[in-house]
Amino acid sequence: MRPPRRGTIDVPGATLYFELRGDGPPLLCIPTGNGDATPFGPLADSLAAHHTVITYDRRGFSRSPVFDAVADDRRVLVDAQDAVALLDHVSDEPADVFGTCSGGIVALALLQTRPNRLRTLVAHEPPLASVLPDAPRWLSFYESLYVTYRESGVAAAKAVFRDHVGLEGETRPPEDARLPPQQLEELLTRLRRNEVFWFEHETRSFPAFQPDLGALRRHRDKLVLAGGTTSREQYAYRPNKELARLLEVGMVDLPGGHLGHVTHPYEFAEALHELLRSRPPATGTPPTW
Repeated sequence: MRPPRRGTIDVPGATLYFELRGDGPPLLCIPTGNGDATPFGPLADSLAAHHTVITYDRRGFSRSPVFDAVADDRRVLVDAQDAVALLDHVSDEPADVFGTCSGGIVALALLQTRPNRLRTLVAHEPPLASVLPDAPRWLSFYESLYVTYRESGVAAAKAVFRDHVGLEGETRPPEDARLPPQQLEELLTRLRRNEVFWFEHETRSFPAFQPDLGALRRHRDKLVLAGGTTSREQYAYRPNKELARLLEVGMVDLPGGHLGHVTHPYEFAEALHELLRSRPPATGTPPTW
């Protein structure tokens, strides 16, 4: 497998680290609340047979430093602007976008603000508490989670988060997709730093983001709401289920649970590729990388 092509681009107030694999139509993968491109690696390697796969560290995470004060109330929209800048850097062709967890929230913001930049958008289990019928309960939970983090630290807050949200089961990739020890330690070191940024700047703002339902409804022909085959009874599945009702669209389930792209990368890649292959063709100029 050819190693990814790596690069950085400057965006207002930050620098974004990114990786490219493959040479087909562009497919941008927007990372979860861990903010790091590396967990997408096995999935991206599989998809590179059919796509130019773009993975990156979201601003403030891992290798994408921020230089200005973080405006938490604008984080989602700023991340969406970053995604557009990255797409523009790679290709002017309408792109497929896959966003999962926090990345799914960014993906929805991208669709409502720059629909012309997209061919198909797949939002996988975005933890968008604001759309739920019991939104006040969940937004209060995230506020209290932040208080736990500030008063008792990351470990205590992570335990509360897992207990309440219901993330269960395996979280590691299959053995043949695991990183060598040194690369794994480098990733874990980055993720430990990222946890602090997530608690400080994302825990409350991302679940509370108010999507523009009118805009999403107007562009629902480009939207795929996805869940996990094993997470239907978990909190993370509920926001998309409610969005599907509000937008009058269906849902599809992809292999595994909330972290199916990590735990089932090959099956997930095959299902995602088949899903994207069935969508209308894009028009535009092929990537020049």
